[in-house]
Formats: sequence, structure tokens, C-alpha cells
Amino acid sequence: MSHQQIREDFEVYVHDGDVAFGAVRQVSPGGRSEIIVFVENAGDFSIPLSAVRDVHDEKVIVDCGKLERSLREAIGHAHMAEDPNIAAKPDQPPD
Repeated sequence: MSHQQIREDFEVYVHDGDVAFGAVRQVSPGGRSEIIVFVENAGDFSIPLSAVRDVHDEKVIVDCGKLERSLREAIGHAHMAEDPNIAAKPDQPPD
């Protein structure tokens, strides 16, 4: 898989089909093999390209086991401030 496919503003997921936990802000900043991802409710984190499992349909899927602990914790809290009725149904309008 070519990481050159990754672009800014692509959504980032742990599992395809889940709700995105963040969005790509930078790709290979300073020539480094990483992406900078904004994680909802936590800020920016660096993710090594080696942790990227797949890229398709403007989605970046990462291998959670290759992420730093602080990032995994941030992912777990990414949607805590959202209305659970909306977060549970991201593709449907609210009632």
C-alpha cells in the first residue's frame, strides 16, 4: 500500500465502519514517516506510517496495537462530549 495516497482532511479510524476518531492535519511533516492527526477532544498526535493499515475512500485505517498509549487513551475518549444519540448514528440526522 502506498502512503502517498494519504491527504490532509482524510478521516482516521481504528476499524473500517467505526466512527472516525480524528482527521489528518499533515502528511510527512519535515519529511518524517508520520502523519499528524487531530483527535477529537485531545488535540494533535503523531502516527507513524508503519501504523497505517489501509487507505481508501478518503479514510485512513490504523493498527491500534502500533499506537502510543496516550493516543490509544485519547481515541477512547474522542467522542465523550458528543450527544450519544447522534454519535451512535453518525450517518443519520438527529431525531
